[in-house]
Amino acid sequence: MKRLAVTAAGAAVLFLFGAILGPGNALPATEGRLLTVDDQFEIKDVEDPQISPDGNWVAYSVAKMDLKKDKGDSDIWMTRWDGSQSIRVTTSEEREKTPRFSPDGKWLAFLSSRDYDEETDQVWIMSRAGGEAERLTEFKGGVDDFAWSPDSSRLALIVYDPDPDACDDKKEDCEEKTPKPIVIDRYKFKQDETGYLVRQYDHLVLFDIATRKGEALTSGNHDDVQPAWSPDGRQISFVSKRGKEPDSGDNWDVFVIDAKAGATARQLTTYEGADGSPDSASPPVWSPDGKSIAYLQVGPPKLIYYAVPKLAIVPAAGGAPRLVAPALDRTLAHLTWSPDGKSIYTLFEEDGSVFLAKIEAASGKVEKLLTGQRTLADFALGPGGKIAVLNGTATQPYEVFALEGTTLRPLSRQNDAFMAKVRVGATEQVSVKSKDGTMVTAFIVKPPDYVAGRKYPAILRIHGGPVGQFQHEFMMEFQEFAANGYVVIGANPRGSSGRGEEFCKAIFADWGNKDAQDVLAAVDYAVAKGIADPQRLGVGGWSYGGMLTNYVIAQDTRFKAATSGASISNILAGYGTDQYVVEYEQELGQPWKTFDAWVKVSFPFLHADRIKTPTLFLCGEADFNVPLLNSEQMYQALRSQGIDTKLIIYPGQYHGIRKPSYLKDQDERYLAWYAKHLKP
Repeated sequence: MKRLAVTAAGAAVLFLFGAILGPGNALPATEGRLLTVDDQFEIKDVEDPQISPDGNWVAYSVAKMDLKKDKGDSDIWMTRWDGSQSIRVTTSEEREKTPRFSPDGKWLAFLSSRDYDEETDQVWIMSRAGGEAERLTEFKGGVDDFAWSPDSSRLALIVYDPDPDACDDKKEDCEEKTPKPIVIDRYKFKQDETGYLVRQYDHLVLFDIATRKGEALTSGNHDDVQPAWSPDGRQISFVSKRGKEPDSGDNWDVFVIDAKAGATARQLTTYEGADGSPDSASPPVWSPDGKSIAYLQVGPPKLIYYAVPKLAIVPAAGGAPRLVAPALDRTLAHLTWSPDGKSIYTLFEEDGSVFLAKIEAASGKVEKLLTGQRTLADFALGPGGKIAVLNGTATQPYEVFALEGTTLRPLSRQNDAFMAKVRVGATEQVSVKSKDGTMVTAFIVKPPDYVAGRKYPAILRIHGGPVGQFQHEFMMEFQEFAANGYVVIGANPRGSSGRGEEFCKAIFADWGNKDAQDVLAAVDYAVAKGIADPQRLGVGGWSYGGMLTNYVIAQDTRFKAATSGASISNILAGYGTDQYVVEYEQELGQPWKTFDAWVKVSFPFLHADRIKTPTLFLCGEADFNVPLLNSEQMYQALRSQGIDTKLIIYPGQYHGIRKPSYLKDQDERYLAWYAKHLKP
């Protein structure tokens, strides 16, 4: 369920996205071997490009999963702007991420859990002149985010409150002690990966580099996130959700506080919905003259995640916010002011693509700077008009490129050697007509050895969210299926992003209806074109993708196999057992008041007798997003009727399966399940 912030680079663990050939995408290799399940551990995830103040280097993080060690690792790399040299900056076996150059160019800071608690990040600093990295902070709760002051002397930190009941003894001694009871008194009391929410929050801390001391600027029963310094270094902006019962809604606001101990925060925005949000990839940003702050204002609270955020600007001294380009009906991300303060650079989502655009602050005029069938996951501006982008295509995992005019020049080459050894299936973008005439974008991935005129077993894969989209980026999961002889079909049904608010909210409180019609239309298209064998059809997805899978097989019996990951069908079982109480009550109401609405969207479970499709259910044992009990219920419902089914539980895993051995197991089970029923 959405309930998952979908960012272009970070969604690969949960549901891998479709890609397509076109401008900026090379043709699939005609030589080389086919992909295998183990190849997912060869792909490196490149993220978070940052240009040095002198413009000569670009830093970025590179993550990779290690099957032998059964863990993931992330390191910091740097590449010269001219591409002549690449350096691996960190080499530890623990993760290092979030590289940030100091404004004076003397230091490179990053977050890492090394030499500390493996689950707790601290700020580390490394001299650009050379030498070993040094840990700056030692906060028991850990550091979630940080930002350099303009003079490079201080950091604004987001620090998580320490657990007051945590054991302070040695690890082995703590394991022998009986844990204290968990006391719950918050409105929203569960969060995936975090666990039960007690009275612990993120707060803003001012940290002095020279003295290595931090002073709390904020406190209280609320979260403070996304710090940003004013250009003169006197103030820090941040986003916070406050009030009598902050957990009961999504009313985030932009605040400003003087960068000194004892200061009082000023609230700049008062909109009833979210002005900025920790789920957003767009923290508020100061204009170069320090007079304005740009941010994203999320739509009406009633529409929750279906609303398309609007670009807004508020005076830093206080005053009424102004919407920029209010008629723009597309999702934006990663806001950055132009050096002259006249425009705002942003990523711009458009029906299966993500572009780079520039929006004039005064007029709202939109200029698309880099388009094409690609996904830009991030970007950075540097001196002299330099722009680095994180670009992905059908045949190229994300890499850092220098954008020169409309030309991309490669900077990182982390995946070039591997991709040169394999060949992948071609991907076609099509437009299909749904049952009620709505046109829907879909992607069809064919096996690398595809022969025209032959009908292939086909798998309909459904993306999570529901607010998200299949987009033009390299996707390992689809290519694994294609390498094993399947045609893969992925559609962006109603409820998806990239098509505007009306398209997105079309499934509001009506799950499994129009969106099911839309994905089925994509299957009908592939069958009609003679690509997919109608007698060998499979379906599957994760999160909302698994949820919609359950809706599909409860109303269409043509599928011979299904895989449903981390899904829910008895929606009543979700209330109070997962992390979505706010969203449930906005969309469906309280069950005792709107019982019929809850029953309506629970039909895959309440009418499980209509399901005839053999289904493999999978879930993480510790998932608080869509808890295991939901998969257990659907497994039991099918098992009780004699339908071929299995339930796979991954111990200690959350909503996203991250342990490499479990990821391998998951993909091998997918292939075995589909082969059993589609290739008898």
